[in-house]
Amino acid sequence: MMLRFLKLEWKQFLRSASFGKSIAIKIIMGFFVLYFLATFLIIGIGGYYILKKQFPESDPLQLVNSYLLYAILGDLIFRYLMQKLPVMNIKPMLILPIKKSKLVHYVLGKSSVSFFNILGLFFYIPFSVVLIKEGYNTSGVLGWLFALILIIQSANFLNFLINKNKVALGVIAVTLLTLIGLQKFNIFDVTSYGGSVFDGIYQNPIYALIFLVVLVLLYQLNYKQLRNLVYLDEAVSQKVEEAKSLDLSFTDKLGDVAPFIKNDMRLIWRNKRTKTVFLMSFLFLFYGLIFFTQKTYREMPAMLMFASLFVTGGFALNYGQFIPAWDSAHYKMLMSQSFKYRKFLESKWILMVFMTSFLYILSFPYLYFGIDIFLMITAGAIFNIGFNSLFLLFAGSFNRKRIDLNKSGFGNTQGTSATQFLIILPLMVFPMLVFWLFDKFVGGNSGYIVVASIGIISLLCKKYALNLIEKQYIKNKYVMINAFGKEA
Repeated sequence: MMLRFLKLEWKQFLRSASFGKSIAIKIIMGFFVLYFLATFLIIGIGGYYILKKQFPESDPLQLVNSYLLYAILGDLIFRYLMQKLPVMNIKPMLILPIKKSKLVHYVLGKSSVSFFNILGLFFYIPFSVVLIKEGYNTSGVLGWLFALILIIQSANFLNFLINKNKVALGVIAVTLLTLIGLQKFNIFDVTSYGGSVFDGIYQNPIYALIFLVVLVLLYQLNYKQLRNLVYLDEAVSQKVEEAKSLDLSFTDKLGDVAPFIKNDMRLIWRNKRTKTVFLMSFLFLFYGLIFFTQKTYREMPAMLMFASLFVTGGFALNYGQFIPAWDSAHYKMLMSQSFKYRKFLESKWILMVFMTSFLYILSFPYLYFGIDIFLMITAGAIFNIGFNSLFLLFAGSFNRKRIDLNKSGFGNTQGTSATQFLIILPLMVFPMLVFWLFDKFVGGNSGYIVVASIGIISLLCKKYALNLIEKQYIKNKYVMINAFGKEA
């Protein structure tokens, strides 16, 4: 029966209307998957020797164990944001003589072999093989590996239980940040106590069975939850929710663009994909911690500029690249209204500028890393406000892909086309290249000044830029109406 389910899903995938249209995107995503798998494999094989070389007085296994607690919490957050819930089109099967328990077991079983579960194994399994090769106790290593496999699967099923609960996400995120803060400021040695748990599993592999019990419990909870939903009346019934109106009267001060901004704010908050983009923009604030805390990147100023652009540009980059596809569901109706297209575009621009400015204010704690880093973030923010916001509006005139706002934004390539990949060059590579050239051959603060100057000049030319952008949108108006009217 399970094999038959797989065959049906494969046929559904090949025969879907969007298969041929998005084949290029699927190939590109496939290369990304292979890249990450290869990266984790290489790190898994060489990780032991790298740690041994960098920390000759420490045990590589104990070092890895010390940071596994952070990795597990980070994995949960990553899964919450990126992993899709297991899906199967079961409506046609509910009228067939198929046990509903088999449908549920299939859906849950399929999720256990997802990319998110396999990715970690490309590090842990090679690392375990190297440990055994280097003389570590075989049963201890296998018990340690078995425990980690169980933890990965447990995280998989735990994610499905908390995926709709934003409070749970907040608790996990706050817990992770608290632990990092306690360790950073030497208040509590989290790595020592966290590592002792996994050291204990290596010394007594029988402890790994604790995680087996946890996995079974989580699987049963998921099974009961899904089993209660596998009914025909549940499948065909539609959930009706009372719409809650937000008080957006404060936007009235913005004049003619206020109605458009109100609509955009309601659209962002009421739909899954736009809300995901909005919330994700705050996570991009922490992107700089990956680069600014590493000595290696301190010697690569262009990469620091790359991080600086992302710190404040999370919303503009993720929201702006799909303008005006966010409105694709009602674009035809929108274009039949009597209003100035310029105001429609200005509302999008104001939204991106406001969010970039707000994220810049929230980035003030980066002063901890020094004035040079903060100057770089400031230059990146000015560039995002001036150049990137206008360029994203211009690039939007070439969007031809409809977007379903009710689908999750993570791991979802709907609405993505070659346009999104091409605009990365001027948005990210251009400021990095400019900064590198002036920083290397002129020196001083020239890199910051030039990048910021490009943003300021773009801001001063906003009126003329919007005139050109407006003409481009009006020129492509009917092409976009026709494209957005087609099913994705």
